[in-house]
Amino acid sequence: MTSTTRTKPQPPAAAVAADAHWAAKMERLRSRQLAETVFTVCDDQGVRERYLRAQRDYDLAAQYAKAHPKDTEAAIDLARATADRDTAKEAYDEIAIPLRFRALPRQALEALYQQHKPSEGEDEDGKQWAATFPAALIAAASVDGMTEAEAQELLDTWSLSEADAMFNAAYGVQNTTRADLGKG
Repeated sequence: MTSTTRTKPQPPAAAVAADAHWAAKMERLRSRQLAETVFTVCDDQGVRERYLRAQRDYDLAAQYAKAHPKDTEAAIDLARATADRDTAKEAYDEIAIPLRFRALPRQALEALYQQHKPSEGEDEDGKQWAATFPAALIAAASVDGMTEAEAQELLDTWSLSEADAMFNAAYGVQNTTRADLGKG
């Protein structure tokens, strides 16, 4: 019988000697959350463009105000840009539909690849996975609880670019790296 309880092995003595805080560091590594991303659908281009424009205006005003802290006009422009951005964001948030996707643990992703291997014909055509993989990945990565059938429905009924964008959000978060290599 295989046990699913996690045992915490003792850190190697050499690691503890080199870093007295190894156990705390390992605990932090174990408690990390998997990467997440948000894919947002907004059908009202006008609302979307107003929000994006207001965000750009805010960014420019904030940058200018930071560079010119004694300029009272810059502070006034920043306050106006902040209000405009907040109003535009509120309108955007009212109609936008956010879909959240989370990276899968490595073993779960590898199992999904195995379950959705390309057929011989698909493999010969250069396909990396079976046609069922995109919906399965979207469902597995969905934080919101989207089912595989729902994911397939959206993939089948949305435009190619929007369907690809949703898949790319679910697939892209699987490749998110939050680590740096270099000198410590």
